[in-house]
Amino acid sequence: MMEFKGSRALVTGASSGMGEVFARELARRGADLVLAARSRDKLEVLASELRESAHVSVHVEALDLSEPGAGLALAARLGERGLAIDVLVNNAGFGLFGPLDEADAQRIAQAVQLNVAALTELTCALLPGMRARDRGAIVNVASTAAFQPVPYMAVYGATKAYVLSFTEALWAETRGTGVRVTALCPGATDTAFFDTASDSASIGRRMTPGQVVAAAFSALDRRRSTVVPGLGNRLLASSTRLASRQAVARLAERRMRPAPHPNTLGA
Repeated sequence: MMEFKGSRALVTGASSGMGEVFARELARRGADLVLAARSRDKLEVLASELRESAHVSVHVEALDLSEPGAGLALAARLGERGLAIDVLVNNAGFGLFGPLDEADAQRIAQAVQLNVAALTELTCALLPGMRARDRGAIVNVASTAAFQPVPYMAVYGATKAYVLSFTEALWAETRGTGVRVTALCPGATDTAFFDTASDSASIGRRMTPGQVVAAAFSALDRRRSTVVPGLGNRLLASSTRLASRQAVARLAERRMRPAPHPNTLGA
């Protein structure tokens, strides 16, 4: 079992949902924390609670990782303050639902920056220190959307496919070292994700953030490159092995197709 006591963990998107649950579990296991998210107020409330309940050090970084270069800027600030990171949880991310031709180009750019660029920047900046100390862990939050085309969430699915491929490659690079790397690929989870993505993006029963986070820690203990929590989600993730990607895309399009607008007349 991986030991976290005495380590320091950076959790992005830590103000709510899975990020908050990751922070609580890491604190329970004795890790000092750096919590990053946009809402300083929410982070400070959580930090105060964890300092009191878990008796760990908690540092707050309020910033928007969807801004270009934000990941590198965060890593640089931590370095300047002497805050070495042993555990990185790249949890922050969001998805947009709807036809791509109707999407806001700026929001699409922000999604790519947050889901891909910030995650990559933080990983590249913090991994060398882990390798030098020969200990550490990286959890990159992907999705079951990484395993097949996702019509009406095309950019989100593509960013998560990147996260999965990137993480699996990094797992192979770090085999035999003291650094553990896992891609966490949850399906529908009961978080604020659907506030931006729409309930139409939810397939199957939603898992709790606690269930998903528990699966991530289990995967780290077993040094697994990838974990898909939930039997139904694992079956969904393996669907492309049973049919062509084109067939899967057609089926997904029918399942994900937005409902007609109330003022739209059907033919």
